Amino acid sequence: MDYIISIIPQMLMGTVDTLRLFFITIVLAIPLGILLAFCRVSSFSLLRNVVAAYVYVLRGTPLMLQLLFVYFGLPFIPVIGVRLDDFPAAVLAFALNYGAYFCEIFRAGIQAIPKGQYEAAKTLGMNYVQTMRRIILPQVFKIILPPVSNETITLVKDTSLIYVLAMNDLLRTTRNLVQRDFNIMPFVVAGVFYLVMTLILTYGFNKLEKHFARWD
Repeated sequence: MDYIISIIPQMLMGTVDTLRLFFITIVLAIPLGILLAFCRVSSFSLLRNVVAAYVYVLRGTPLMLQLLFVYFGLPFIPVIGVRLDDFPAAVLAFALNYGAYFCEIFRAGIQAIPKGQYEAAKTLGMNYVQTMRRIILPQVFKIILPPVSNETITLVKDTSLIYVLAMNDLLRTTRNLVQRDFNIMPFVVAGVFYLVMTLILTYGFNKLEKHFARWD
């Protein structure tokens, strides 16, 4: 027990990078996903196809590969030639990847609304923005909440991938402690840390779902 207490401060320090990446990714990926979703349902075929290709590539390749490409590959692209530090590279890769996943969630939510509601709003004299804000998006939010919840919880676990960039996140800190002390207890403590984070998110999303269920 004394050993566990002694390693908790170090593991909490490792959790800082994990949480930073999580929150920044959410702040960037959700707006990106919303923007891309509107492009996916746009009447402009070129825009739809470009975004569809983006989503296909980002969802069809491993996040770790994308992470390594952003960190190691960008400097070798002639037009870009930029080398990012480990944390900005992780943020960029995660935001682009999760933006693609959120895009498909939001697109599915928008397309789940019957077309008759768009026509009814138009009959009432609403423009596109008013229709989206007052009629469509409130309904979409209830539809997308469960898949957004799943994707957000997955993001917590995926943050462990930044281990490959030698960042001192929770997983790397845990492995360093195991190698230093020849003790597997840091793995157990790390598992508890991840479970606590996912439990908090699950509780929060469950409360939101119950709140919006009252409107049905």
